[in-house]
Amino acid sequence: MNRILMVDDSAFMRKVISDILNKMPSVSTVRIARNGQNCLDILDADNDFDLILMDIEMPVMDGLSALRQIKKDYSIPVIMLSAVSDQAVTIKALEYGAADFIEKPVNLMEIQDEWVRELYAKIKNICGRSSKPQVSARHITAANSNNPNRAHKKRNAKPQAVVIGSSTGGPKALLEIIKGVSHTNVPVFIVQHMPAGFTRTFSERLNEESGATVVEASDNMLIKNQIYLCPGNYHMTIQGDRLKLDQRPKMHGTRPAVDYLFETAAAHYGANLTAFILTGMGHDGTAGLQTIMDEGGYVIAEDQESCTVFGMPRSAIEAHVVDEVVSLHEIGKILQTIVG
Repeated sequence: MNRILMVDDSAFMRKVISDILNKMPSVSTVRIARNGQNCLDILDADNDFDLILMDIEMPVMDGLSALRQIKKDYSIPVIMLSAVSDQAVTIKALEYGAADFIEKPVNLMEIQDEWVRELYAKIKNICGRSSKPQVSARHITAANSNNPNRAHKKRNAKPQAVVIGSSTGGPKALLEIIKGVSHTNVPVFIVQHMPAGFTRTFSERLNEESGATVVEASDNMLIKNQIYLCPGNYHMTIQGDRLKLDQRPKMHGTRPAVDYLFETAAAHYGANLTAFILTGMGHDGTAGLQTIMDEGGYVIAEDQESCTVFGMPRSAIEAHVVDEVVSLHEIGKILQTIVG
């Protein structure tokens, strides 16, 4: 059973969200705090919480300041409650170590079921991330040794393209690996599960950190040797020398979906494609990785130790569609080598 600390300066918001949390079967306790300083005071006396749900804009001490202190003193995961106007601050919070964020409901009087399901899923996956057994690189070695087509498969030192899929914990992970890329001689395509609006701010942040050009993708964009981030609320596919965006129904409950990118990239680049599957909840990307494998591409998954949520990599590993499992730090070094 999980204990959650809810931090928001709005009494109405605290009441509404607390009522939702108290209906979760896995939640035993919901405590409330009025601002960041009140949150820290509570933690000084009792830090036995499984999760903190934190607003950003608050008096006395804002959520970003409180988050930095929490990450310094405790190992409690934090989900930020973000308004659309808080986009830049939300991205900064993810850099500072927030596990994830969720947009505040537009209308507190009529909260949509979809928003409640999203909140429940984020809490379930973040609170339950350490409950499953470890999966190590040894599992991949053993699985591949029994497959004659993959037992001696080697990493492509110079692929023609790179695809990356990520979800919960992805923004911080992507910042870590992209900032080390000084330039790219091949296109890099990224799908990060993120709402509309936030991806533009995030692409700008990635562009600031990288020596390579990072842009938010647009429909019919000509593919060049740069890094493309799929915009929120759109699926991104590769069609010839162009990127295509569409709003087909959500896949795996999300739009964008990693699978659409991976499957079309596999069809276009074949064996000259390298894929990375990073931290995130769910199993988006696994089907696409199977297609990449079938076409002769190479797949690298982030290891459990460095994942915020070991969902997407675990799903791919258990489906035997991964060639290597390495740390996020090692992924950064590999990416620099193969795109430079």
